[in-house]
Formats: sequence, structure tokens, C-alpha cells
Amino acid sequence: MGISRVPADLDLLHPSTELEARQHKRKRLVQRPNSFFMDVKCQGCFTIRAVFSHSQTPVVCPNCSAVLCTPSGGKARLMEGASFRVKQQ
Repeated sequence: MGISRVPADLDLLHPSTELEARQHKRKRLVQRPNSFFMDVKCQGCFTIRAVFSHSQTPVVCPNCSAVLCTPSGGKARLMEGASFRVKQQ
């Protein structure tokens, strides 16, 4: 009835990374968002563009006008062949 059962052998002060990834962003030991910025490389002209992971509009390459990612209701979906890396804060 809304109360989740936690096993007795679970360490609450040092949770595993797998457990932290599965939890909601506000229920983690240290709160952090699920979204991030990433550098996406265009497969046509190899220019790099900064893109938000949960972008709500299609992102287009400024040089060759190729679509880099499209919105999908949650995280943005990268186009086939596009490579990315997460930007460090």
C-alpha cells in the first residue's frame, strides 16, 4: 500500500550503481537529473553540434541541413550513423 519493502542486507549508505540507475531522480541518495548535453557528430560533414538529450524539436546540422536527432516523447532519438559523447559539466 505505497510502502516498498527493502531487504535487510541492503546497504542504504553505499548503494550499487545499478540500484541508483533504476531509482527515480528524486529518490537517489544524491539527487541528479536524467538529462544531459551531448556532442553529436554529423555523418555527412563531420561537424559537431551540442544537443540536449531530451530535445523536443528536431536538431539539424548547420552546414549540410541533415537531421541529427528527432524527439520521441522522452529522450531524443539519434539518426542512424550519428555518433555522440556526453559533455562533461
